[in-house]
Amino acid sequence: MMNDIKLASLKNNERTIIQVGGVKFGSDFVVIAGPCSVESEEQMLKIAHAVKAGGANMLRGGAFKPRTSPYAFQGLGLKGLKILEKAREETGLSVVSEVLDPRDVAWMGEYVDILQIGTRNMQNFSLLKEVGKSNRPILLKRGMYSTLSEWLNCAEYILSGGNPNVILCERGIRTFESYTRNTLDLSAIPAIKELTHLPIIVDPAHATGKASLVLSMSLAAVASGADGLLVEVHTNPKEALSDKDQTLTLKQFSELTKKIRALQTFMEGLN
Repeated sequence: MMNDIKLASLKNNERTIIQVGGVKFGSDFVVIAGPCSVESEEQMLKIAHAVKAGGANMLRGGAFKPRTSPYAFQGLGLKGLKILEKAREETGLSVVSEVLDPRDVAWMGEYVDILQIGTRNMQNFSLLKEVGKSNRPILLKRGMYSTLSEWLNCAEYILSGGNPNVILCERGIRTFESYTRNTLDLSAIPAIKELTHLPIIVDPAHATGKASLVLSMSLAAVASGADGLLVEVHTNPKEALSDKDQTLTLKQFSELTKKIRALQTFMEGLN
């Protein structure tokens, strides 16, 4: 399967640098933070200002939420995207949000700076082909049961469609372990660096499912050579409408950014 990876292969390709707003994936260490779901304008704006002050480079927020249960909160849809747009206007932070349907790709690109493909849609080939036509960078999460080869072949779909701006995101895979939500595959980071020129970031929240483990796994991701982090943050995680157990408080997020920046400086001194 690796033989099928042509455009994503590191061979004969320089490492990709993707500029979004004032940051460069693949060059800078990019911290993307915000709630799992956009719940209200007041909530989103407060978090947006707080994560910017706390050291975030970009803002995340789900307007469309793929949930295991059809009765769980599904997101605010277009209303949520308009709230994200307002948050971007007020803070200057570029916005990341997940797209679920090929029919939504073009118009969602008017509201967000990066379109995210979630783990459940990694092999939604119709969606991959559609975002391949988009002029927005794509954040491609690894499927929860996917090998590196399968993941990179999905990136290949996007690249072959004409969109060169693909950011990979390791978010943990399903194993026999039940204490954590998933198992964070830190070995994927240096492995991906050997295989592809595309930047890779890490989502420690979905990887562990526990807020108490996010800091440790974030530091490990930095040490492993990741190009950034995707972190869930909320004003009051206990009241979050989705993923409350893995979400950081604003204070915890500020502490995390201080420690990862310090580790970055140390790592740079080793090189």
